[in-house]
Amino acid sequence: MLGFDDIAQWRARIFSRLLSIVLVLGTIAAIPSAFVVLRQGVWTVAAMDGAALGWLFVLWRLKRLPYTFRVLNFLAIIYMVAICLMLKVGPVSQNYLMAPPVMAAILLGTAPALAALAASAVILVIGIGHFQASVVDMGHDPLVVSLLVALNFTCVGALLTLTCSTLLKGLSRSLDEVRGFAKSLESGKDALQAVNAELRLTSAALARLNDMVLIARAVDTPDRDQPIIFSNEAFQRRTGYSDADIVGRSMRVLHGPGTDPAVVERIVESMRTGQPATAELVNYTKSGDPYWVEMELMPFTDDAGRISHWVVVGRDITERRHSADAIHRLAYYDVLTGLPNRRLMTERLDAMVATANAGRGLGAVLYIDLDNFKHVNDARGHATGDALLKHTAKSLGQVVRKGDTVARLGGDEFVVLLDGLGTDPAGATAAALSVSDKIRVALADDVVIDDQNYHSTASIGVALPTRPGQSVADLLRDADLAMYHAKAAGRNGVAVFETPMLAAAERQLTLGRDLSAALDKGELSMHLQLQVDHAGQPVGAEMLMRWRRADGKFVPPDVFIPVAETTGMIVPLGLWVLRQACEARLALEAAGHPLQLSINVSPRQFRQPEFVAQVRAAFEDSGVTPHAFVFEVTEGLLVEDFDVITAKMRELAALGIRFSIDDFGTGYSSLGYLKKMPLYELKIDKSFMRDTPHDANGTAIVQTILAMADHLGLRVVAEGIETEAQARFLGENGRPCMQGYLYCRPLPLPDLVARLECGFA
Repeated sequence: MLGFDDIAQWRARIFSRLLSIVLVLGTIAAIPSAFVVLRQGVWTVAAMDGAALGWLFVLWRLKRLPYTFRVLNFLAIIYMVAICLMLKVGPVSQNYLMAPPVMAAILLGTAPALAALAASAVILVIGIGHFQASVVDMGHDPLVVSLLVALNFTCVGALLTLTCSTLLKGLSRSLDEVRGFAKSLESGKDALQAVNAELRLTSAALARLNDMVLIARAVDTPDRDQPIIFSNEAFQRRTGYSDADIVGRSMRVLHGPGTDPAVVERIVESMRTGQPATAELVNYTKSGDPYWVEMELMPFTDDAGRISHWVVVGRDITERRHSADAIHRLAYYDVLTGLPNRRLMTERLDAMVATANAGRGLGAVLYIDLDNFKHVNDARGHATGDALLKHTAKSLGQVVRKGDTVARLGGDEFVVLLDGLGTDPAGATAAALSVSDKIRVALADDVVIDDQNYHSTASIGVALPTRPGQSVADLLRDADLAMYHAKAAGRNGVAVFETPMLAAAERQLTLGRDLSAALDKGELSMHLQLQVDHAGQPVGAEMLMRWRRADGKFVPPDVFIPVAETTGMIVPLGLWVLRQACEARLALEAAGHPLQLSINVSPRQFRQPEFVAQVRAAFEDSGVTPHAFVFEVTEGLLVEDFDVITAKMRELAALGIRFSIDDFGTGYSSLGYLKKMPLYELKIDKSFMRDTPHDANGTAIVQTILAMADHLGLRVVAEGIETEAQARFLGENGRPCMQGYLYCRPLPLPDLVARLECGFA
């Protein structure tokens, strides 16, 4: 449907209203006119009025008829009235003929109006001819008179018709322009509404984003405050700032003591150059609580290309950073003490070694191991051990400088990295030793844990990166070797790494590797050394291991046995020795010499959970009676887990195995265990016999051991008997069994059997 800015719509409205007005006015005028004309006897006029009104009523009612058809009918009614009145009333009714052209111009347009004007002129000419008697002063030619009247009528009618037509055309053009303008406004309105809808959507989206959004107005100088003009709901929820609190203020209000100035400066530099920036930094809420934010800063430019605003989008990454920090701590810090772990220590040590190799100064590595820490753990439990480790970590942190590193490698091992000790090796070593001694003294102080006093000491190894090309691994190894030397020197001491230590360690490593292969290659063998009574008669023999390399060179037992203990090879070697002893006993029985055999059992082997089962299996497989064997153990076995060790000894004793304390008096030196253990024998160490009977102290110790053994009912074997004087002294003091070169050197089993066959001469 057309709007009211369309001329056709206006014409339709005018015609519709015109029909209503004409119908009403015509009806009002027709009633009195009817009485007049009927009274005068002019019934045709009355009939014409009635027909015209009826026709008009039909047109008014039938609005569904085409507009042009209805207008033409309306014009026809006017012509009908005009012609009828001209015929019945007279020439004065010719004025009606002016109406159709004007109405046509208004209701239909110029062309229909001119056609109506022509029709009116024709009717006028015909009508004037009908009324020529009434025309005066116009000459005597009726045709001329009619033409003159029609011409004047046409001119006046044309003037009115064209005037109305021109007016309506102008109005139509104006309405077209108005319609075009209206359409333009409508289109602009739609576009504006669309833009407003987008802006409302954008604003709502920004307001409801989970990310925090700030918009700040750009100022000419980035160093100056950029006033905030917008903040979304997410920002307000996270920070506690309302719009009233934050709008107009600088973004610097969000910064605090934990905000990294370097990050802020980088952001300001990006704003100075008009570039976007991303950063992670600590901001603060209105209440002062810190939180981590990952922010993106983006410039917005106006039509002239100048930055008008800065938009900041931030994401709360506090939880992520805390998780990252936790992962970092797990990766680089010890959980128990909070100290740097091996990984972080290695990184810092790498930097220290690089500095030393570049000639920019020396540092030092202090390798610290708590002495006898395992005893605390075993006796009091891991909770007490952990408390002691925490105390140690705290003490170390109090002794060293702020820039030094204290790390825990694991267990009871700590490492201290001392940096910036100067370029002089002697001065750096002296400084490292000074700090080491302070640490040793600090760690030697008593510690109170759960109302109990604990005394702990530490052995410290010191190494400096003084050799060219030295690596981190080299330096740690050197400090570790020095620490073990400090332990070997009696514990609670400090040792500085020296090059011979490395050579000795390398020899030990090579020896351990060769020992591992020696058993498979058959390079190991068992020799037997006889034990005799006071009369010199064989009563037993000790199984002793010997190692002869493939090149024929012998490796002394006091060299390879400690290596076997350190590397753990002593466990499989001990099992091998046990089976060799079973075979030797069978061979001695077959030769008619069923001697009792003594076997050295390592503490490490004895503590194996499956040791008893292995011993039982060896005897069952060989068929040898366990009563023929004595297991020699050292006093060091009794230092740890005494109750467990004693229970295991009683279990073995139940099989028939006897026990001897080897090197008695040189180890644990506590006599309380003698009456608690299922002992059979004591062996006097050869160090006591070396100067007996000429040394008064040594002689007194031997006499004491013999008297004590006799009181406890224990058999005694004195080792290292090499002289007749030693044998006579023992014969005069308790008559213990003897073992030594005076009677027999260690021999292979065939040689020993042969000697026994010869009467032990």
